[in-house]
Amino acid sequence: MSNLTDQFHNPTSYQSSQGGGVLTQVSFSREMEEVKGQIFMAKSYPRNYYEAERRILDACKRFSLAESAMYSYPRAGTNVTGPSIRLAEVLAQNWGNISFGVKELEQRNGESTAMAFCWDLETNTRQEKTFTVKHSIKTKNGLKTFSDPRDIYEKVANDGSRRLRACILGIIPGDIVERALKECELTLQGNNTEPLKDRLANALKMLKEYFKVTQEMVEEKFGYKTSEFTERDYIDLGKIYNSLCDGMTKVEDWFDKDTAKQKQSSLVAEFEKSQEQPKSEVKQDDTVIPIEQTELPLK
Repeated sequence: MSNLTDQFHNPTSYQSSQGGGVLTQVSFSREMEEVKGQIFMAKSYPRNYYEAERRILDACKRFSLAESAMYSYPRAGTNVTGPSIRLAEVLAQNWGNISFGVKELEQRNGESTAMAFCWDLETNTRQEKTFTVKHSIKTKNGLKTFSDPRDIYEKVANDGSRRLRACILGIIPGDIVERALKECELTLQGNNTEPLKDRLANALKMLKEYFKVTQEMVEEKFGYKTSEFTERDYIDLGKIYNSLCDGMTKVEDWFDKDTAKQKQSSLVAEFEKSQEQPKSEVKQDDTVIPIEQTELPLK
């Protein structure tokens, strides 16, 4: 049973466990009134399941949402795909009468304790996940510790997004999620307003800008040139990009970083080889003169 449910059914014992105090009681009363109001509204205006499904499928027809609706990551030699946090948020918003989010419960000793939750106010079905977030991140130069409150907030929000997605998907019926994913795929496959090569060029630009992934690395991954990519390849590339954005995978899980270095080394070798070639010469009156010493005739 959730903490809020415990508070609702056993307010006296909850206040005692929190140590009492005027501020604690005021905060508790305000939170309980908000919860009661949400439950009252949910019971008074229950969701229309057919209307909620229609709103979800309509939202999935937006190309901007369909592009970011799925993620993909490798596991045991296969690619695992699923709905991204962006799609999960749209599902919860359009399903209605759902409270969801990420709360920071405590912050001390260089770490935060947070909770991701999703609560169906109509059926009193609740999913929640409590987790700990270190105020640091691994970099090439070692461990970087955060001290700026904004950096800490963004780290907690980023780590909480994956737990929040799992909570939402634990509440929304699975068949609705499957239909939303299929609708997003149809939207991507049926989008002909912009040429595929332009969309691919934009995708490659974003991969290079945000994750230092070059075109050569992408072609090495797929096994052929991007000029031969199909609509299906574009969708798969989008899933990889979304998984990188969500932090589900790292660049090394998909691409060989040595590919770009080898390409660069070959270009440098070709340049040095061209510099070693003798410069062209021009004949004048059977005398060979280096091209630097020739003069253009005056008009």
